[in-house]
Amino acid sequence: MTISNDIERGAVLDERPLGPAVLRGLRCKCPACGAGPMLHSFLKVRDTCPACGEDLSHQRADDGPAYLTMLVTLKIVTPLMVSAMFVWDMHPALLFAIFATFLVALSLFLLPRFKGMIVAFQWSRRMHGFEETNAQL
Repeated sequence: MTISNDIERGAVLDERPLGPAVLRGLRCKCPACGAGPMLHSFLKVRDTCPACGEDLSHQRADDGPAYLTMLVTLKIVTPLMVSAMFVWDMHPALLFAIFATFLVALSLFLLPRFKGMIVAFQWSRRMHGFEETNAQL
């Protein structure tokens, strides 16, 4: 009897599933509704969602998106650059120009998506002031 009550209470407490929220964040959409844009400039998070009114001002992404971007881009670009250096025997200046451009483009693509993912994770796990439910879904 108490186990079913605990399961019901757990289901009520976890009405913010992590998976869909993170996928919405990766698309830079509101983690609550998935309809409104989360960012209003390249990396600036809106205070509230224009679609559902969810308060997003509590987010504390800080340096997390930058660290994740560096981790992913360097793990992708470095092996490619080293293999290209040995396979095609390119001039170092050309190699640098190609892979520096690729690195910057990949970083600019991933940074806002990782920021959205981290904000969505915080929203889903009710961190940093996201405890209250303000969204009208």
